[in-house]
Amino acid sequence: MTVSSKGLLTHISQFWSMLDDLAENDPERYRNFIQQELKDGKQLCVNPEPQLCIQTKILKPKEKVLFINLCQWERIPAPQSATHPVPISVGRPEDSVEASDAYTIIDVAYNPGVLQAAEKDQGIKDQLIRMAMLCIEERLQFTLGHSYRFTSFRLKGSIQRMKESLMGIKTDFPDFKAMTRTENTLARIRSSTVSEPDHLPEVLLTKKQASAKGRCLIEEISSSEIQVGVKKPAYELKVVKDQNEKPLKIELKVELPGIKSASLCELSVSEVDILIEVSEMYRLCLNLPELINTEMTTAKFVKNKSVLIITMPLA
Repeated sequence: MTVSSKGLLTHISQFWSMLDDLAENDPERYRNFIQQELKDGKQLCVNPEPQLCIQTKILKPKEKVLFINLCQWERIPAPQSATHPVPISVGRPEDSVEASDAYTIIDVAYNPGVLQAAEKDQGIKDQLIRMAMLCIEERLQFTLGHSYRFTSFRLKGSIQRMKESLMGIKTDFPDFKAMTRTENTLARIRSSTVSEPDHLPEVLLTKKQASAKGRCLIEEISSSEIQVGVKKPAYELKVVKDQNEKPLKIELKVELPGIKSASLCELSVSEVDILIEVSEMYRLCLNLPELINTEMTTAKFVKNKSVLIITMPLA
C-alpha cells in the first residue's frame, strides 16, 4: 500500500489526537494501551531461534538440494488447545551457491512451546518436520522427496537472513529503516483500537489438507494422539535386470501382518523414494537405488499373505 507524505502526516496527526483524548478521558485505558504497545514492540524485535536443520530434495519444478531451517519464534502463536491446529509460518525460498553446489534454503517457524515438546519426543519431531515439508509443497508449489536427514549444524545461513525471510522483507534497497518505521507507524494507526499485535501470515494445517497429499500428519500437538506403536515392517527390495544386466525395474515386497485390506495402506512414490504408511501400525520410507517412472508404478496387495508388492519401472 502506497501512502503519500501528506496523507501519512494526516494519519499521524489523527493518531496523536486520539491518544491525547484517550489520556485525558480514560487514563487507565491509555496506560494499558501504551504498555501493550511496548510489549508488542519488544515481541516484534525478537529474533527467531534456530533449533535444527534438515536436508532433503526439491524434485519439481527443478531438482535441487533443499535445506529446511526449523526455528522457534515468539511471534508465532501457540495452539489454542489440543483440539486446534498448530500455527506454522513458512519463509520465502532463497537460492544459494556454495563451492559450485547450488541449493535452496527455506525457513519454517513454530511457537517455542511446540518445538520444546518435540525435543522430548522423536515422534512429535518427525511429524512436525513432515508437516513443514507438506506446507512448503502446498504454499510454494514444490514437489519434495519424502526422505530427509539431520545436518550437523542447526542453521543454514544467518539469523538475520532467517528473520528477513520469515517476515517477507528485503534489505537491499535504500532507506530501508525509514520505510520500516513508516510501515510500522501505519500498522499501529490501522490497529490502534485492537490490543493484539499484527501477526505474521500463518498456515494452519487441517486434517483435510494433510490427507489430500496421502501422508499421515498431525493437525495439533497432543501426546495422546502420537503414533508411538508404529513399526517399520519387514521388506525386500531388489533391482530386476535383463539378460544384459541392464536394470529394468525395482520390485519391493512389504510384509504387513494383521492388514487384510489394501484400503488401509497409504502409498506415496516419487522418482527417488517411496513412503508406505498404515495408520497407527506401520511406516516405511526408503530411498530408491535408481530413478523410477512414477506413472508406470503399480501396487498389488496379496490378501492371504498380507504382503504389498510394488513394481516400479525405471525412468
